[in-house]
Amino acid sequence: MTTADSTPAPESHSFEADVAKLLHLMVHSVYSDKDVFLRELISNAADACEKLRYEAISHPVLLGDDPKSRITLLIDADNRRLTIEDNGVGMSRDEMIEALGTIARSGTKAFMDRIQAAQGGEGAQLIGQFGVGFYSAFMVADRVDVVSRRAGSEEATIWSSDGKGSYTVAPAALDEAPARGTRVILHVMEDATSYTDRYRLERIVKEQSGHVPVPISLVEKPGAEPQEVADGAALWVKPRSEITPEDYTDFYRSVAGQFDEPALTVHFRAEGRHEYTALAFVPGSTPFDLFDPDRHGRMKLYVKRVFITDEAELLPRYLRFVRGLVDSADLPLNVSREMIQESPLLAAIKKGVTSRILSELEKLAQNDAEAYTKVWETFGPVLKEGLYEDFERRQNLLGLARFKTTASSGGWRSLKDYVGSFKENQTAIYYVTGTDLARLEASPQLEGFRARGIEVLLLPDAVDSFWVTAGVDYEGKPFKSVTQGGADLAQIPLTEAKENTGAPVPEAVTQFIQSVKATLGEAVADVRASERLTESAVCLVASETGMDRQLERLLARAGQLTSAAKPVLEINPHHDLVMALANLGESEQTLREDAAHLLLDEARILDGELPADAKAFSQRLARVIRRCVP
Repeated sequence: MTTADSTPAPESHSFEADVAKLLHLMVHSVYSDKDVFLRELISNAADACEKLRYEAISHPVLLGDDPKSRITLLIDADNRRLTIEDNGVGMSRDEMIEALGTIARSGTKAFMDRIQAAQGGEGAQLIGQFGVGFYSAFMVADRVDVVSRRAGSEEATIWSSDGKGSYTVAPAALDEAPARGTRVILHVMEDATSYTDRYRLERIVKEQSGHVPVPISLVEKPGAEPQEVADGAALWVKPRSEITPEDYTDFYRSVAGQFDEPALTVHFRAEGRHEYTALAFVPGSTPFDLFDPDRHGRMKLYVKRVFITDEAELLPRYLRFVRGLVDSADLPLNVSREMIQESPLLAAIKKGVTSRILSELEKLAQNDAEAYTKVWETFGPVLKEGLYEDFERRQNLLGLARFKTTASSGGWRSLKDYVGSFKENQTAIYYVTGTDLARLEASPQLEGFRARGIEVLLLPDAVDSFWVTAGVDYEGKPFKSVTQGGADLAQIPLTEAKENTGAPVPEAVTQFIQSVKATLGEAVADVRASERLTESAVCLVASETGMDRQLERLLARAGQLTSAAKPVLEINPHHDLVMALANLGESEQTLREDAAHLLLDEARILDGELPADAKAFSQRLARVIRRCVP
């Protein structure tokens, strides 16, 4: 930058901090992504335009004949230069020294303090509160020149530094300075020349700064015409009445990176003590990363329409399929803006957005059962994670939950429907867990429940084995596994009288059950007559205080159990096979012993397991078959 011959020589100043160390720390530690420098410089430019807008309220002359704010990116790839220019409020010489010469002294923060003092806290929508974002430019530039002219001033100043410990300040020629505002010129490093590529800059702008309240244009090369890449209008700040479904769909596809239609759109502005705007979408199809082990959410956080982070975990992990954003005007941030400080406002945003999304899902379930069924079929297994993790909202989630049941004929049932069909003397919500819906429907443990017309929830998802054990109840009704403890069915009448119903267990069968228990010994916790079996001869259940058998299997496969609990073998005392075995004479002791082990292995197979000893199982089965051969 040249100046007139009479212009004083540039004044050299040292930064008011150990800049070499601080800039090194910031470049290598504070920011994890170099792209962020552009966001920071655009944020500063937007702040400058916002400052001018406020100052022009009382001094309209500051706008002159150029009232419309703008930000322009100018590329000079041949000379490895990238310029970010705004027509905002600009800076005087002293303001440049104060703002750019002292790390972490923010002119924006001081300006906000003045505004809030004068207006009782109603401050401008300003972004840069910590004054370090500007220095992120040194991640990609080995020299930065800043030329600025304060609105209403006839003087311009140039600030220049290589970021290694000092900077210079000098008057700038008026014909080489903006008429108003600030021009930041980055002399790009050789290994960062990709930041002079139009398409990369355009992508970064649209991803990170596409919704700042100032239009952004890009000039591809010196002398070229500016092309607008962001119009300064944020969809989420518009009234819903002005937004078409097509607008929402286009925005959803851009923010979610998907090509389907959103199943649900949630757009609202929270007002009062905490003010923020949320625009969230429930996708119409399963995102590819839905079952990512880290279970991170994908809601973006904006502050004054500037993208801050998509790692703020604004929603609980069981809502990680939701895509969208939250825009806050006064959320406190840390110096990098990449990690959000915990604060009452952040907690209020998380709570408010979560509650609103669940509320909108409830409305969808009430008003459009078909659309909600599709949402549940896509995201039900993830939503059910909340039943285990979110005690505060568990009842809301139970109301949203839908289940396949023994009475649903392949459809979905709500718990409200289930409780409404309780049988006489029924006090619990019964369920069975597993991994395959067809196998669950064929479980022998369900026979006694079917005989009494008792509906049973069929739970085939892995998460089901966990949430049902978390002390859950629905409207005071506890959940009880049909494969755990006693069935407690004696007080519930059968739908139809069946043969042997209510008949006492024959003495021979009682003795046979005792002999089976003695034969099996330590292989089982107990052998007993069953209330739950009406068709099958045997089944396995867990003891009253034991772990549900499906949960036990899951934990064992995950290496969380060193040994499994012994199961309880239940025998149907009125089954023809059991009656026949009970009536064998004493001379058939070997057959009775083989039958005891085979009954246990049959129960294991019905439960989806393998016989404990395949060779012994094969030998016993062979002996029984040979006995039947003439």
